[in-house]
Amino acid sequence: MTTHKVTLLPSEKEIEVPTGTLISEAIQNADLEIAQPCGGQGRCGRCAVIIDGKGARRRSTIRLSSSDVEAGYALACQAVIEGDVKVTIPEQERVIRRLVTDKSAKKIQLPFPYDPESMQTVRAFHITLPEPTLDDNRDDVSRMETTLSTLGYGSVEIPLPMLRKMGGVLRQSNWAPWILLEIDEGEGQRVRMIDLSSKPIRPIGLAIDIGTTTVTIYLVDLESGEVINQAAEYNNQIAHGEDVISRIIFAGKGEGLNILGQRIRETIHTLLERLQKRTGIELENIHKVTISGNTTMIHLFLKIPPESIRLTPYIPVVNQPFRYLASDLELHVHPLASIDCLPGVASYVGADISAGVLACGLTESEELTLFIDVGTNGETVLGTKDWMVTCACSAGPAFEGAGVVDGMRATQGAIEEVWVHSQTFEPSFRVIGDVAPKGICGSGLISLLAELFVTGVIDRVGNVKLDLDTARVRQGSHGPEYVLAWGEETESGKDIAITKVDIENLMRAKAAIYAGFSVLASSVGLDLSDVQRVLVGGSFGQYINVEKAIQIGLLPDLPWDRFTFLGNTSVLGSYMALLSKSAREQVRQIAERMTYIELSADNEFFNAFTAALFLPHTEINRFPSVAEVWEKQT
Repeated sequence: MTTHKVTLLPSEKEIEVPTGTLISEAIQNADLEIAQPCGGQGRCGRCAVIIDGKGARRRSTIRLSSSDVEAGYALACQAVIEGDVKVTIPEQERVIRRLVTDKSAKKIQLPFPYDPESMQTVRAFHITLPEPTLDDNRDDVSRMETTLSTLGYGSVEIPLPMLRKMGGVLRQSNWAPWILLEIDEGEGQRVRMIDLSSKPIRPIGLAIDIGTTTVTIYLVDLESGEVINQAAEYNNQIAHGEDVISRIIFAGKGEGLNILGQRIRETIHTLLERLQKRTGIELENIHKVTISGNTTMIHLFLKIPPESIRLTPYIPVVNQPFRYLASDLELHVHPLASIDCLPGVASYVGADISAGVLACGLTESEELTLFIDVGTNGETVLGTKDWMVTCACSAGPAFEGAGVVDGMRATQGAIEEVWVHSQTFEPSFRVIGDVAPKGICGSGLISLLAELFVTGVIDRVGNVKLDLDTARVRQGSHGPEYVLAWGEETESGKDIAITKVDIENLMRAKAAIYAGFSVLASSVGLDLSDVQRVLVGGSFGQYINVEKAIQIGLLPDLPWDRFTFLGNTSVLGSYMALLSKSAREQVRQIAERMTYIELSADNEFFNAFTAALFLPHTEINRFPSVAEVWEKQT
């Protein structure tokens, strides 16, 4: 097999690879970073590198201009190595925005009155065993079982790691050890010894939300139920796909599944080390973990191939995962800690929604409630305490900056809020970090799209009006566009603009989300105007401007006081399930009770989606507040 030398700059690393190897594969084999937000499909253009020499062939130049190609740029995921070559990897985008969920000083309130004796499955207590004598020569295990039986515990499973340390601990403690048990009443009171010590044991738990974009962890005292500290970080899997479909595709390539599984563990371990430094709590003292996340994230965490999730008829391998031990899943906590991945509903309605429904109290409400998690999947639940229907619509990652020429994640340098003057069409904007802008993030895109619409820069179909008396509108290399920031204002020195193609991507994303909950409502014979509460979950939801989201037709035109932004309901639901056996059972019941509607098999969704491909909608009477603004500017 012919091999070639690839020199990777600026690291100066050299690696030998066979003919036909993708540049992206060579970079990964050298343990270097290369962003692949689209999962290596060549759609996003963010894995651009500079090749020096003729040792690489571009299979595709999509997302590259002719001047880019002349300058030596190639997409790492679309260029194969056919000879010795030097490859320069530009500085990769780093996520440095301070996450609101990572403010350690923020106090998380107990979600309900907490009684560990009746609610908790993990219990630590002090016991006294009779000392062995020549007259009482029972083995240590028999002595332990007899003592626990007098406390109301029947047969106790003692795992081998505990058995190996039992003799020493019992004697060090003078036969008065601390013991930590996990009691599972759902299996005939299966009791498992997790820990044994001559010193007091403080049971600690973790509630984790594995989000497509962000991973959030609560460190919890299982005796008091209080959150000791919390931390959040961007999911390291982002480098291999910003949306679940891209990651599913990447998982099916070579070692992709193992890479993504390792990536999420790296993220979790980074957070655990951060929490350990803040609190001084040793990671081995963590005895119980609950995890929520969408169906794809749970599959990738468990290293279960997720391919069937994206293929007709869209069936996951598992909706209700079994419980596992931390040692089985390579988590850096107590090796016998139970890992409980919460149940989901379907391929695109996962445990994050089951947990979110629990957290938002939908199952206790008599009011007709619409619960929305605005993201790449646009999961939606409609119902009351008596019934629930749910669906997911593939909105894509446009609202997270992907698929938009100057789009980016919500990091330093991202434009997050925009205002456009109605007479001069001049913009003003706010930038994360108060620095020179680098691009536009999701909240900025929603804001910009709404402003361009209500000021008449674009029409209801999203066409840019090139006849306006302003240099901000022009014909660009990607078609008609509006320039938000001139090159002299930006970090890169290049203009930041939104193009007609960008606008179309955003309109498709908002149309998918709106069509999703429209179909849910019509499926039960209701209208969106009947909705009494709109609950918006997810971290991204905290940044959405209600007025502007309504103006583009992303959210229904309802009185603003009906909207409540809840933040990360997934981690809150995971926290509740960690504390309470009853809450954990509720999550299971919620997942089983929800009626799932597969929109891909529903013709009504296609019609609703098509109707929503206007600003704000084909039927503008659905948005009376927007119609009033529109009539004034026309």
